Amino acid sequence: MDLIARVRSFIREHDLIRSDMRIAAAVSGGADSVALAHVIAELERLGAARFAGIIHFNHQLRTAADSDEAFVGEIAAALNVPFLADRDDVRARAARERRSLEDAGRVARHEFFDRARGTLGADCVALGHTRDDQAETVLLRLLRGAGPRGLSGMHPRSGRVVRPLLDCYRAELRAWLDERGAAHVEDLSNADVTVPRNRIRAELLPFLVERFNPNIVDVLADEAELARAVWQWMDEASAPFLKNPHGLDLSALRAAPAALQRLVVWRALSAASGGRHISFDHVAAVIRLTQSDRLAGSLDLPGQTVQRSGNQIVLRTERRSPPAPNLFERALSIPGETHIPEAGCVVTARDAPAGGATVSSRDEAFIRRDLVRESLVVRNRRPGDKFRPAGMRGSKKLQDLFVDAKVPRATRDSVPVVVDERDRIVWVVGFGIDEAFRVTDASQAVLVLRLTRS
Repeated sequence: MDLIARVRSFIREHDLIRSDMRIAAAVSGGADSVALAHVIAELERLGAARFAGIIHFNHQLRTAADSDEAFVGEIAAALNVPFLADRDDVRARAARERRSLEDAGRVARHEFFDRARGTLGADCVALGHTRDDQAETVLLRLLRGAGPRGLSGMHPRSGRVVRPLLDCYRAELRAWLDERGAAHVEDLSNADVTVPRNRIRAELLPFLVERFNPNIVDVLADEAELARAVWQWMDEASAPFLKNPHGLDLSALRAAPAALQRLVVWRALSAASGGRHISFDHVAAVIRLTQSDRLAGSLDLPGQTVQRSGNQIVLRTERRSPPAPNLFERALSIPGETHIPEAGCVVTARDAPAGGATVSSRDEAFIRRDLVRESLVVRNRRPGDKFRPAGMRGSKKLQDLFVDAKVPRATRDSVPVVVDERDRIVWVVGFGIDEAFRVTDASQAVLVLRLTRS
């Protein structure tokens, strides 16, 4: 079966696109999204869809961003379809809205998708995610910790977004483009293995293919499909338990299977948390409360107090207004210093002499000079921030770090965080550097970051 026939079969199986539907293709300029544009054009030629146009969002994060936008415009012209582009300073938005760079980009991108769909009169927006992307997503979520919902990966349809290439392999899309003589651009940032997804793509997946299972991409993609079916059933089964937004009936909850109990509790806590993260341990604590022989008890959880009252679990959301965030963001030249009055300190950066100390302390950090350019940024934390403490295998959210270290809520926004030009955390002042920036060889050039209390 050729590629177009397989894509059409996948589309029919998941009811993604019908012949009278107008489809906007989101194209970045990379091989997968360029293939998507040509696939949609071919579907229109076959009478299986209507091509509403190509859309492109410029995140303004890379020096090549403008040339990529122009390149995608040329693709639209070659295919004789409308072209709609928009842009946003995602880094500034992340700082302004106290989001991680990744989250700010995702929100800005999907807001644009909604606007573009309306402008072009499109029924949905198609994305170029592949079977390989699905495998990487499952691995990434597994390493971070996920249940059926997370392990279900990317869905063929998510509202008005469809993924018609989710059953295609990255390599076959590139080969298909080569056969057609269609050009694409390469995103050089994909080679940066300090980014977890890139590391999975460049290191972990090839290792699994070579040493464990040559068909690991298919295994992981199939697991995502199985988990998606499980999640759909659990999601539907949990709904009747959640009719009361202020609590849970213990009799009904105890009669449910253990996995469903956990999902019901997680959904109830998440709905009352005000957007705060609900962890495995939070859910486990509530489950223990429901199983206790005591008829009363309470827990202080993110955004709420959970109380056991006889045969009820009552959720009381916090009513107090949160303190105004202590926002700051300052450039730090190398060499140079920056004053942070909001945190009452000065942060300096200088190149270390050869053969000097490389062991970091609470107020001094030694990091690899080759991984940073001519400037850094000192800012406060952002929602979703995470880093990998030196010596640890996995990443840790700053929120969890501060909770574990018993840092008072009122002072968490005053902890300086040093990040590089891509908003990767280099040093959480007072708590350590990221493993990726740790000096591991005496021959490496070293940058010294120092905090001075003002």
